[in-house]
Amino acid sequence: MNLKTAIENRKSVRSFTQEEIPIEDVREMVRLAGYAPSIENYQPWKFIMITNKVLLDNMSNEIIKAIHAFPSRNSKIAENLRSQAAWYATFFEDAPVLLAVITQHHEEYLTKALEVPEGQLEIIRNYPGIQSVGACVQNFLLAATSMGYGACWLSGPMFAREKMEQLLKIDENHKLVTFIAMGKPNGENGF
Repeated sequence: MNLKTAIENRKSVRSFTQEEIPIEDVREMVRLAGYAPSIENYQPWKFIMITNKVLLDNMSNEIIKAIHAFPSRNSKIAENLRSQAAWYATFFEDAPVLLAVITQHHEEYLTKALEVPEGQLEIIRNYPGIQSVGACVQNFLLAATSMGYGACWLSGPMFAREKMEQLLKIDENHKLVTFIAMGKPNGENGF
């Protein structure tokens, strides 16, 4: 599949068959994702592949708890929206593979030349490490599409980011940025 076709065919897939994904395919998608541009070519991303159903269930439960811990407006519409948010944040439970994408802090070379308070350069430059991870995730999604897989970039689980970092044993030098659910699409649209 050429790049134009992959871009045109990429969609957020949220329903998957239970067909197992060969680890070699996941590695190839990660390899291709790594060609993304990044701040100072630092490539600040790492992927954690999650297939353990008990862990996925625990993650899902923690996300739902976190969503329900937020105060909400007292209305039927608000409760429906909260339920939708919980589903969109946890449908990964039925995906054959969930990838956590993490990043590591990077000290920019400009800190050696400019007197800027710690952390301010990242704010001024609008979080270039996170931007780099975004480019990497897009490459991953296009690679998945070109290889016949469906995937979805998830921000919903970040309602429980700290708990996710604990469950995934992510150390203090790294930060969880996002998740990607993936597998073979269930049906034509996989939704």
